[in-house]
Amino acid sequence: MAVADLLVVINEVILYRISYYYFQGSFLDITPLCSVIVVMSHISTNTSVWLTVAFTFDRFVAICCQQLKTKYCKEKTASVVIVTICLCFCLKSIPFYFTLEPGRVIDNVPWDCLTKGNYFTDLGWVIFDWCDSVLTPVLPLVLILLFNFLTIRHILVTSRVRKALRHQSHGENRSDPEMESRRKSLILLFAVSGSFTLLWLTTFSEFLYYNISGANYEDYTDLLVVFEQVGYMLQVSSSSTNTFIYGVTNTKFREQLKMLVKYPLNQLTSRKEN
Repeated sequence: MAVADLLVVINEVILYRISYYYFQGSFLDITPLCSVIVVMSHISTNTSVWLTVAFTFDRFVAICCQQLKTKYCKEKTASVVIVTICLCFCLKSIPFYFTLEPGRVIDNVPWDCLTKGNYFTDLGWVIFDWCDSVLTPVLPLVLILLFNFLTIRHILVTSRVRKALRHQSHGENRSDPEMESRRKSLILLFAVSGSFTLLWLTTFSEFLYYNISGANYEDYTDLLVVFEQVGYMLQVSSSSTNTFIYGVTNTKFREQLKMLVKYPLNQLTSRKEN
């Protein structure tokens, strides 16, 4: 998840957005190169989103499906899932390379990347665009909300049962290590999937408006353009927040971070003592 999110920042933010707005005319605007950057942006964004879905499903299995947990929650399974997601979205994003054309040709060198007009009219490309939008972010949002709902329901039910059984056996309320572990796992799950849902909600709303109203991007008013661009900004922000949340909520990561911060101070103190 961290690697995929970092690639989103590199491809989508630095190479695509920042280059477009602040370094126009650079070698990154050569059509073949900027086409590759667009493809890489789609690959990294889709991979980041679906790894979040895979993480949510993994926590759902670990908490709610004890029999499946012993078979699914393994390093080998995680590796297979990660590789499968990466390969699938690499293949799915390649067609975007052929949706772009140069905006100008200078000394036989094509510059800029403009979307071809037939992308919005040809049936094949229209179906491809719909599939792309459904895969990211429509289906991920639905799956994340579904898995979170099932996880919450399971935890609430088991929590009531465990409290009743422990009260009958011990006659008093005592700390439950199992429920404490589930509570921490649930906090991490909701922090990651919740931030993802909120930050993608604007883009999801714009997608619904565009398809339900039958609007055209060329006819967007200034308000709709701002709404769309804010959605892009929040969408990209979700890639950085996921990694930050996972790191902050991980006990071992916090311990290593404290050691990293204290290391220079300890070295300085030891030198002074010597």
